[in-house]
Parts: sequence; structure tokens; C-alpha cells
Amino acid sequence: MSIGSDEGKEKVFTVPLSKIMKELSLKTVYLPCDPDQVLISSMDVNRPGLELNGFFDYFDRSRILIMGNAETAFLKGFTPEERQVSLNTLLSKKSPAVIVARNIKPMPELLEAAKIYEVPIFSTPDATSALVAALVSYMSVELAPRITRHGVLVEVYGEGILLVGDSGIGKSETAIELIKRGHRLVADDAVEIRRVSAKSLVGSSPPNIRHFIELRGIGIINARRIFGMGAVKMSQEIDIVINMEPWDSGKTYDRMGLENDYTEILGIRVPVLTIPVKPGRNLAVIIEVAAMNNRQKKMGFNAAQELLTSLGMDVSMLREQEKKLDLDL
Repeated sequence: MSIGSDEGKEKVFTVPLSKIMKELSLKTVYLPCDPDQVLISSMDVNRPGLELNGFFDYFDRSRILIMGNAETAFLKGFTPEERQVSLNTLLSKKSPAVIVARNIKPMPELLEAAKIYEVPIFSTPDATSALVAALVSYMSVELAPRITRHGVLVEVYGEGILLVGDSGIGKSETAIELIKRGHRLVADDAVEIRRVSAKSLVGSSPPNIRHFIELRGIGIINARRIFGMGAVKMSQEIDIVINMEPWDSGKTYDRMGLENDYTEILGIRVPVLTIPVKPGRNLAVIIEVAAMNNRQKKMGFNAAQELLTSLGMDVSMLREQEKKLDLDL
């Protein structure tokens, strides 16, 4: 879900509390409202420390509160009256929810304050650190900046391959051939791309068209039902973009692999290969080789450099060329 914003401003995405309850298998202790209507907009969490002593200068009320052994032990050092004042002040900030870790029984003062300020309380058997890690990991994906672009995303030998190109160039047909060869479809036609970290992009399909492929002359097919569950995947990190374009006899294509073309998606640099398409080329096999070659390059092996070395050439004298491509991504 996203909150609309003025043109030029970045969208703010939210996650309903009900989805977090389901994802983390939280046990409800006190729920004063419809969890579908409680929207979380922060991927960070609060573990109250200084706040329990009344310091709120840097407190972010949009974060979920996590309480574990340390917070509970600290509160036990208060008198009942001090504890009530501390928790009332904390929950008066109207945090979206409080999760108590390690199946610790919530203090009566916490429940009383929650009822006064209508703050949901949950519990979980998970350790505090594991709970924080799971919640932050889940929220970083759900709240990640995202775009939806035309293309096909497949997983080939563990590599996420985003196929782009003009409509009708053969992206979906190539995806079908790759599925038949044992690889997996993630998304066809529309790919939702999320920036889940400073270095990672994850692609998935919009739920309403997930697993469907459009084949001109045949129509719509369901890849999961035709090829089985092993032929599809829910999401995949994007490792390389393959730009499919009609063969141009007047254009010079890279024949050595010393050109490092790239594009930027949501501010993250992704390598690009341009593959010319013409009758007789087996695109599925070419993409398989591209996936394996990309893995080799990430592991430090470059076949072009090895060939030049074996021919007695000084590879250090050859500078790899970098070029940014604008693929409207």
C-alpha cells in the first residue's frame, strides 16, 4: 500500500498491522482496533531505554515498540507508581504497537497504559534480537522504494535475468523456452522492482497477473499450472539486464566482452547485455550462457582477459569501456 504524495515527492509505502501479525505469528494480548486500519510506515523499531526514563527528544512514534528481558528487568527496578508513570508517558506517544518478546508476561501497568491510549499489545516466543531482525528484514522489503516496468524476469542458474525490449521482440517466448529448460519464471509483462538495500534490487510480479504469460497466437497461459510449481518463483534479486533488440547489420556489437554497459534502476547500477534478435538465434541458450558468464565475472574470472593473456597481450594495457544505457527503467 502507498500513500499518495505531491508530484516530485517520493511515495511513502505502508504495511497494515494485520500483515505483520500474520508474518511473525504474533499472539494477541490486547487489540483495541482493526489491525487492517493500523498502517506502519517505518522499517525501523524502537527498543525503549532512555524513553523509560523520560527522554523523548529523538523518539520516532511511527516505529513499533519492542520489549524484552532488558526492558522488563529495568522496569522491575521501579516502584509500581514510577512504572505506571513511565509506561503511561511512553504509550501516550501512540506507537502503532508493542511486541513483548520471549513470551514474557506483560506487566499490569503496561496493559493498563495500553487500554488508556489504545495501543495494541502482542507477544512472541522469539528472542528479542531474532524478533528485531525478522521484523526489520520483512519491513525493509514491504516498505522498499519500488517501480513497475515492462519486461520479463526469470531465474537462470540462480541469476536474476531481467529481459527488456520492444513489445513483440520475443521476451515471453524466450521465457517459455527457458522454463522448458528447467529455469523459473518470476514475472511476465510487468515487473515490480524494489530497492531492498543500498546494493540490491528484488523483482516480483503484481499479484493479479502472477504466473500468467501472454503468447501471441495462443493467448494467456498459466505457467504454474502447465509446467508445475517448480517452474515459477515469487521473487528474485536482479543480477543483470538483457536488452533484446532487432538485429541491425550496420551496428557493431561487442564481440570480446570488454565493454561494461550498465543502467541504473532506483539508483542502483545493474550490468546490461544487448542481444540482437534475428531468426535462427537460440535466445534461450544465449541467455543461459550469459547467466553463467555473469556468475564467473562476479567470481573474478573474465574469459576475454584470459584469451588475450594466452595470446601474449598485456591485459593491463586494455581498458574496459563503461557506458551507461538509458533503458527507461
